[in-house]
Amino acid sequence: MGDGSHIDPRLLLSHKFPEDTYTYTERDVALYALGTGACTRNAVDHDELKYVHHEDGLKHIKVLPTFAALFFGTGPLDKKIPGLQFDPQLLLHGQQYIELYKPLPSNATLKNKVSVVGLHDKGKAAILEMEVKCYDEASGELLCMNRGTIFLRGAGGFSESSQPYSYSNVPPNQVSAVKIPKEQPFAKFEDCTLPSQALLYRLSGDYNPLHSDPRVAKAAGFSQPILHGLCTLGFAVRAIIKCVCRGDSSLVKNILGRFLLHVYPGETLITEMWIQGSRVIYQTKVKERQRAVLSGYVDLHRLASLL
Repeated sequence: MGDGSHIDPRLLLSHKFPEDTYTYTERDVALYALGTGACTRNAVDHDELKYVHHEDGLKHIKVLPTFAALFFGTGPLDKKIPGLQFDPQLLLHGQQYIELYKPLPSNATLKNKVSVVGLHDKGKAAILEMEVKCYDEASGELLCMNRGTIFLRGAGGFSESSQPYSYSNVPPNQVSAVKIPKEQPFAKFEDCTLPSQALLYRLSGDYNPLHSDPRVAKAAGFSQPILHGLCTLGFAVRAIIKCVCRGDSSLVKNILGRFLLHVYPGETLITEMWIQGSRVIYQTKVKERQRAVLSGYVDLHRLASLL
């Protein structure tokens, strides 16, 4: 192990995470929806009002599928873990994968089971794959599963450079690669983020100062605080629900998002969508810079009947 190593694979992979509890209410659900842009352009949007209001006598508001990403967060890394040391300011979120086994309730207490499912030495960095399975405390049902890829700059070099360390208990084909089609997209959706979007989204629990403190952002190499990657994912999946699912969020089965580039609050997001069977391939670009910032896919239980 090199002098600069911050990871001991043996200790890290043998660590047993304590079961975590996560409680949320309808207020949290509505705040998240607003944080990911719901009803921003139209306060009475027919497709989105149900995420923030008991529309048409609904007993409970609906929950956006990407709300499940909050159950992952960076919680497992907020506590000291044997065999893992890193600088939080050098952490990057590389990818997020979500499986939904049933629509999320509008309020619940969850029991979350956390595990490390992958660890890779990339020399100057390490890639850590974390998995969180979320169970409804009341019924014991498995509601969803999150699998996140965390890029830890400066934490690599814990193995021989000629034989980079690699461990993963996730089947290699379980999360498919994303290839953006060359043909014209089925649909495009343009949405504007607010200058205060990151400040609003952080109220859902991610208080990393990179998204709010100009000094921290500048030290990390950005001209201003950047938008949370999971917020951008929320914008993209919301666009797919509107354009492909005709507003029916219960059609969403699985979600994959790969974070390619940062977004500055106030920039315009354009999400392009291609339909391949029951899978929607998507790519989100920043209009002002003409750069792709996010790509991935959303698997549906079925296509909306109006397509």
